[in-house]
Amino acid sequence: MKGTLYGIGVGPGDPELLTLKALRLIKEADVIALPGENPKETVAYKIVEGAYPELSEKALLPVSMPMTKDPELLEKYHNEGTALVKKELDEGKNVAFLTLGDPTVYSTYIYIHKRIKEMGYPTEIISGITSFCAVSAKLNTGLVEKAQMLHVIPASYQVEEALKLPGTKVFMKAGKKMKKVKEAILSSGSQGMMVENCGMPEEKIYKSVEEIPDTAGYYSLIIVEEGE
Repeated sequence: MKGTLYGIGVGPGDPELLTLKALRLIKEADVIALPGENPKETVAYKIVEGAYPELSEKALLPVSMPMTKDPELLEKYHNEGTALVKKELDEGKNVAFLTLGDPTVYSTYIYIHKRIKEMGYPTEIISGITSFCAVSAKLNTGLVEKAQMLHVIPASYQVEEALKLPGTKVFMKAGKKMKKVKEAILSSGSQGMMVENCGMPEEKIYKSVEEIPDTAGYYSLIIVEEGE
């Protein structure tokens, strides 16, 4: 009997934002897959460990997921990761693949999920709290009201065009492009706020674009509200 693959969203960083369902399935799983060569060094592992210290006693499966836009290299790693997960499933083991935020939003997990699902294995996605919802809550403000639109944008792509969109704009993972993103926001006459490493020990909050440094960590998220 084949095992089941669970893609589990562990939330943005605060262990207390891990859902009860996620925690239960992690405890029940035979194998915990993590996106990185050193599982215990991954952010996802550290988040769950904060709520479930016994995680270190589970069987851990490292799945390499390099930061690259090279399609051939990505394909290679996605196929290799799929093969590793498939091996465990073929042995009848249930695999919990941990991913930051929610598995359906720009997650590395979804590439493995699609391949495993297409092979006919049972799969399930477990929702997690998204980074942009957590950031909005941390800033003590709402994201959208009434008929406002919400746009979620990878900050490494077409920032200037995105700023022309109506409604609230969320720029995710702005780290390396921070200076360019800041300049584009200020040039558009907009204003925004940013949280870096939301829910993590090294969290930093910036209440205006002017406060944001030109360099920031990978887990940096900017919210630009309409009319600002």
